[in-house]
Amino acid sequence: MNPETVSLADALRRRRSVRGFLDKPVPEAVLREVFELAQLAPSNCNIQPWKVFVASGEVRDELRRRMVEKVSAGVPMEPDFEPNAGKFEGVYRQRQVDCAVELYNNMGIARDDKPGRLRAQLRNFELFDAPHVVFIGMERSFGPTVALDVGMYIQSLMLTLTAHGIGSCAQGSMRYYPNDVREVFGEPDSTAILVGISFGYEDEAVAANRTRVGRAPLGDSVAFRSTL
Repeated sequence: MNPETVSLADALRRRRSVRGFLDKPVPEAVLREVFELAQLAPSNCNIQPWKVFVASGEVRDELRRRMVEKVSAGVPMEPDFEPNAGKFEGVYRQRQVDCAVELYNNMGIARDDKPGRLRAQLRNFELFDAPHVVFIGMERSFGPTVALDVGMYIQSLMLTLTAHGIGSCAQGSMRYYPNDVREVFGEPDSTAILVGISFGYEDEAVAANRTRVGRAPLGDSVAFRSTL
């Protein structure tokens, strides 16, 4: 796919979470082009607060090994920021359930299949076999306002990956063992990890990649007013 022919609208429509990748690394030149474009994301006063760590090859293998071993051994997770999404209720809970049902149905995992669900969860830490994973963080001292800037960078990055024919999956689970990321990349404790994104070329034969979820009607989320 030539990114020059992909409109923003096309990238928005095509982007989705990919949970199975080919053993085919993204060429170095393409990687650099993608991350150069993502660097154009907006931020408050142009501070560009994102810290971005791209792991490929042996580095990716080492981080994957560490995470899989820790999860399998039940090592407690130590995220830099405690999850505080609140409790999903009403329509938000229903959307969450619908998404899970669609994914697990495609994977052939029944609701009462506990081993199957645990295996599916472990796939997160196996990076869904993606050849690359990028960890994204910021200075620990920054607050929610700066985290919004980082979020805009993440969206820009995923859309740019999509425009280049590269699949991705944003994963909150990639923040669970931040000390390993800091150690491998030689980062100080002041760098906090917010999220990770596994990415590469999609393996269309993977059942999870058949998952499709829709979006709510515009009127459910957006209100237009021009007069009182």
